[in-house]
Amino acid sequence: MPPSLPRVFSPTSGAGSGIGRAVSVRLAAEGAAVAACDLDGAAAQETVQLLGGPGSEKGAPSGAHAAFQADVSEAETARHLLEQVQAYFFRPPSVVVSCAGITRDEFLLRMSEDDWDKVIAVNLKGIFLVTQAAAQALVSSGCPGSIINISSIIGKVGNMGQTNYAASKAGVIGLTQAVARELGRYRIRCNSVLPGFIKTPMAQKVPQKVLDKVVGMIPMGHLGDPEDVADVVAFLASEDSGYITGASVEVTGGLFM
Repeated sequence: MPPSLPRVFSPTSGAGSGIGRAVSVRLAAEGAAVAACDLDGAAAQETVQLLGGPGSEKGAPSGAHAAFQADVSEAETARHLLEQVQAYFFRPPSVVVSCAGITRDEFLLRMSEDDWDKVIAVNLKGIFLVTQAAAQALVSSGCPGSIINISSIIGKVGNMGQTNYAASKAGVIGLTQAVARELGRYRIRCNSVLPGFIKTPMAQKVPQKVLDKVVGMIPMGHLGDPEDVADVVAFLASEDSGYITGASVEVTGGLFM
């Protein structure tokens, strides 16, 4: 039986590729209306064009979806994004999934303040801003909701050359748990998903010899697909996970367990 999903779903960030696109496709196939948001507006539009196509008879019609361009690291932009989504769908999003993320890798001894600030701004501040705006809209309307933040297993175990990325993703886990404590009384759940090494544009930047070494450490013996993460997000978005909040779900193939 497919997950029981609310009508409106908004990835809100990072929907133009990788995990965000896979999440959009999966939830649209389950009948959700999707607000695909990305810094790259054209990429978000490409994602929308993939939704509601042949083979998704149970999904929402293609006209139910919309693309939005937004830089979620800017407070005014994040608020305006939620206003646009509400205006289009005539209500706050029932599900909000924050997938936006960047890397600026360098060893601690050589990392610039700018590279630190950029990663924190997108990966942590952006999730804070989107979560805050969505929560305010949901509480004001009295609607229940599910907020799902994409963190990373690196936020739990760290990684050489990624002090900024690890800190940002660890922050997402803590933010998610604090939000879950605050919003439970309003029937709003908040959970995080911790992907391992997934076949995304971000992973394509990793040298092949490094990926080969990583694969050798994964008990399941291969990298994950974006769809593996989307399956978990679909569960957390659905009523089937109605008593789950503040959780951090690892999707790693057993890496670092």
